[in-house]
Amino acid sequence: MSEIVARPGAVTHAGSPVSSCREVTVSYGRGRARIVALDNVSIEIGTRELVTFHGPSGCGKTTLFQVLGGLVVPESGEVLLRGERLSSLDVSARGKARAGTIAYVFQGANLLPHLSVEENLEFARLIAAGGGREIIDTGLALGLVGLEHKRASLPADLSGGEQQRVAIARAVVQSPDVLLCDEPTGHLDSDTGARVLNMLMAIRVELGLALAIATHDESIADRADRAVRMEDGRVVSEEPA
Repeated sequence: MSEIVARPGAVTHAGSPVSSCREVTVSYGRGRARIVALDNVSIEIGTRELVTFHGPSGCGKTTLFQVLGGLVVPESGEVLLRGERLSSLDVSARGKARAGTIAYVFQGANLLPHLSVEENLEFARLIAAGGGREIIDTGLALGLVGLEHKRASLPADLSGGEQQRVAIARAVVQSPDVLLCDEPTGHLDSDTGARVLNMLMAIRVELGLALAIATHDESIADRADRAVRMEDGRVVSEEPA
């Protein structure tokens, strides 16, 4: 896997919030079976900021990312994307607000198995185009992850690391303002995982986007603008770099 070198003069400082939530609570079930996934959580992700989220499994990281991305509507609190109240919109309006503004990289690559690498990216570009934003060329995105030569391959013909790199490229073609990565190296060996994380951080600098990573790897916190620790559905600490 080739390394990416950020272009000279790329801006990396954090700016105004691109994605945020205020006093958000999310729970599942009722009565004694009720489980609180997020408990009065407030967080902001600034423009071009790198934020890492840490904590044990079940602490609420995934639910928080789903809330920030408009995939889960909280039972209370407010979610904003570029200042727009995302949580108050209906399903269709939330989809339009997300298109081209926020993108995901999940623990599994989740590629469409019957589409080639290039077709997986083109499908993502088609969806993002509905947001009226300029989208990134498929070839450029594959170049950023070093997989131009795999554009015609099916997901089954790729290694786990290559599949995750395609998932990153699929997110990049949407030209997002913020990229949410939920345990993006959880299914990879330590060496491949480290390379994927280096690639994500380099792409963040190259494209000037905000990057939020939920991870069990504590060492990543040293490279972030801010490290957030969660426990039992709450933010228990925020440590600036």
